[in-house]
Amino acid sequence: MSAKPPPAPRFAYKGDRLKPLRAFCQTARLGSISRAAEALFLSQPAVTLQLQALERDLGARLLERSGRRITLTREGEALYELARPLVEGLDGLDAVFRDRVRGLDAGELHVAAGSSTILYLLPAIVEAFKARHPEIRLSLHNVTGAGGLELLRSDAVDLAVGSMLDVPADLDYAPVYRFEPMLITPRDHPLATKSDLTLQDLSPYGLILPPQRLTTYRLVDLVFQQNRVPYTVALEVGGWEVIKQYVAMGLGISIVTAICLTDADRERLAARSLAKYFPSRSYGVVVRKGKFLSPQARAFTGLIKPALFERGGYDETGQSER
Repeated sequence: MSAKPPPAPRFAYKGDRLKPLRAFCQTARLGSISRAAEALFLSQPAVTLQLQALERDLGARLLERSGRRITLTREGEALYELARPLVEGLDGLDAVFRDRVRGLDAGELHVAAGSSTILYLLPAIVEAFKARHPEIRLSLHNVTGAGGLELLRSDAVDLAVGSMLDVPADLDYAPVYRFEPMLITPRDHPLATKSDLTLQDLSPYGLILPPQRLTTYRLVDLVFQQNRVPYTVALEVGGWEVIKQYVAMGLGISIVTAICLTDADRERLAARSLAKYFPSRSYGVVVRKGKFLSPQARAFTGLIKPALFERGGYDETGQSER
């Protein structure tokens, strides 16, 4: 008679995997056991016990201390990628269930976007969304850069629409649209009809640019510096509409993204492509990695591009500054 195999080890927390996984995900997200305990309304020893039990259960070290902050080991990063959507899906089950029971045409949708995106890219999408789902309360949060990412990470918004240059590891970016960089001048400007336009041709004329803190200014500076071409800034001002107005008045020339040029603009401005020197800008949708999108959010992204966040429907490359 063959001997029975030894029984698998049993741990106190193994009967309820959700609790230690939730403790692990909160610790990984916040980088601190004490902060995770506060978020879970538990004591710090209770969270520590859950984490220790999870490591014993999986037979791997998941966390390590780096100074005052807790960081993930290689095994911890692998588990976090697997566990986070499961934990968040279960934690959000009540809200999703209520949305499904009420139907899609109820609830709220919060979208973060910058001024240019709200002004030039979203109007047709918002119009179509409101026509199909009039009962959904749509809120557009006008924010730029880091402000939009913080709203995403704190779940203050469901998604963001804009442009990204560097994609943080905790976010997914699905680029959808791409726009060329354009030189804009008054219609009677010497550069408006000059053949074979070069970067050196722009050097004698003052540029009207957005504030230095924004990506456009830094990108213009980088390209001129890399090509060792001198340039001057005639005026620094925020907002594409203001920049276009001042260019039309003859106060300078500017380098903008084609997203902001309308048919009316082309009647008062000359626009020339600078794709030879400057990269195009992609615009798309940003969500928190692993976040379960609500039916309202899926309906909105579906108007931008169907099945946008299904597997294989996007990549994580693109440009930046909402």
